Amino acid sequence: MASLRTLGPKAAAALDEELMSTGGFSVDQLMELAGLSVAQAMYALSPPQKSPRILVACGPGNNGGDGLVAARHLHHFGYKPTMYFPKQTKNELYQRLRVQLEQLKVPFTDDFVSAAGKSDWIIDAIFGFSFSGEVREPFPAVIKALAESKVPVLAVDAPSSWNIEDGRPKDGPGKDYNPDALVSMTAPKPLIKWFKGRHFVGGRFVGQEIAEKYGFDVPPYQGSDQIVEYASNGEKL
Repeated sequence: MASLRTLGPKAAAALDEELMSTGGFSVDQLMELAGLSVAQAMYALSPPQKSPRILVACGPGNNGGDGLVAARHLHHFGYKPTMYFPKQTKNELYQRLRVQLEQLKVPFTDDFVSAAGKSDWIIDAIFGFSFSGEVREPFPAVIKALAESKVPVLAVDAPSSWNIEDGRPKDGPGKDYNPDALVSMTAPKPLIKWFKGRHFVGGRFVGQEIAEKYGFDVPPYQGSDQIVEYASNGEKL
């Protein structure tokens, strides 16, 4: 296979819109499948026997929703997740996802740096493919901490604050941020050119016809897997 075809931010937004209109999906379903693939990527990277303590940093949008879902699955997989979710919305879906975690006694923290120091892995579910512009409070310090972290990081769909087309920003809190692993949703975004860590593609809900319409490849998922790992040259591992 040649290098993996990518999905730019406009196409990714249009694809989401199509899946949730003529595709018949609800946002809950897409988030559930995306979050499950994040949890499966975490398990592939390091099982709970090896690294039980996972800090999940969630932003206010869909990327954060994927993180909330992933944390629930991680709990059921045997991990001990802790949530950092500082900008909570009034959105009913996010409130339900939070309640589900509270029912499982998953703790929420306001102190990202302190929680990061006690974690084995961090999941960056702050900003996804729709991010552009400035990093707003309280996230600059969080992204700077991710950049300086000795704890390995798995980013969801995009390393937070990276430009979706052009990769790592030239300045700002994310200029030195290179997470250890990335799980792309549906298809890699153009920023994958600059990414150097382990790369998974997940979000197993798109058929061949839609993939062709939007110009990307459906990964060769095996059995019941929700993820496929690729080498940096785009070859399946």
